[in-house]
Amino acid sequence: MTAVSPPVEAFRAILARPAPFLTLAPMQEITDGAFWSLVHGYGGADIYWTEYFRVHADSTPERKIVEAITRNSTGRPVVAQMIGNDITALVRTARVLQTLPIAAIDLNLGCPAPIVYRKCAGGGLLREPARIDAILGALREAIAIPFTVKTRVGFAALEEFDTLLPIFARHSLDALTVHARTVAQLYRLPVHYERIRQASECMPCPVIANGHVYSAAQAEDVLRVAAARGLMIGRAAIRSPWLFAQIRQHLAGQPVTYPTGRDVWGYIRALWDSQAAFDKPEKARCERMKKFLNYLGEGVPGQFLHRIRRAQTAAEFHGICADFLDHDRPMPLEPLAPEPLAVTPP
Repeated sequence: MTAVSPPVEAFRAILARPAPFLTLAPMQEITDGAFWSLVHGYGGADIYWTEYFRVHADSTPERKIVEAITRNSTGRPVVAQMIGNDITALVRTARVLQTLPIAAIDLNLGCPAPIVYRKCAGGGLLREPARIDAILGALREAIAIPFTVKTRVGFAALEEFDTLLPIFARHSLDALTVHARTVAQLYRLPVHYERIRQASECMPCPVIANGHVYSAAQAEDVLRVAAARGLMIGRAAIRSPWLFAQIRQHLAGQPVTYPTGRDVWGYIRALWDSQAAFDKPEKARCERMKKFLNYLGEGVPGQFLHRIRRAQTAAEFHGICADFLDHDRPMPLEPLAPEPLAVTPP
């Protein structure tokens, strides 16, 4: 009998436990190994997903993502995600990934970026159910560890999910993550949590709810409405790494604790230290940080986001943070309605 690796054992134990579990969504160029380590210090997820490995005929697993897996310091299981449509290349890559200390392999069927879906990868594959069926069959045969899928509910119409679900159900998936929007919707509201419930009621594996989870109380509502076993959180976890701990507090019936402005400022400084490459010009370091602050800024009142998007130097960047966050008032960091800008730059 083949020995089961510790990450696989941990993953299966998390899926089997009665309490809801929390996962960090894969977001390209953002949820890298450094971010896993940082967010884990604030409570962190139960399971971490990698950025996706781009898979095609000539591909090899990206070194940066491989290093994130091998240097994972969180002590939590990691799921390696692939994106592509070439069955031979996907099977080859899956075999390589299984030599790494991962808990599972995931297939991305949800990326809504036009550069991806126009190549019939990610969410673009949802337009070809028969092709998905063939890919899942080949991968399930090639993958000896847990195999999962992350999908949207369709490409252009919610009704497409009725065709997709039976395909997912017949391939012995170990978990299915459902982002309850169509590809065409991108990140616009509404989120169709009733479609996640549909998956929860017919899939033989745990279903993970994904899409616009932004607070502890609302997370509980999503779990209830979707009848999901777990939650996958992306943008909101970047905005507030405290959210995982807050959800656990709320589900346990405990008071939810919120960071102060200075706590948020400390998180931004930690992001700067972990993400801004110090061998690059200040402007490039600021631009890297804006990938994160574009999400965090949604939870900071006033002109914070407007100003931070225009920062060009470290002094300017950190000065703006001081202007808005040098205080001890609690900050829920929930998305705010955008305020009208007095001046719109060209």
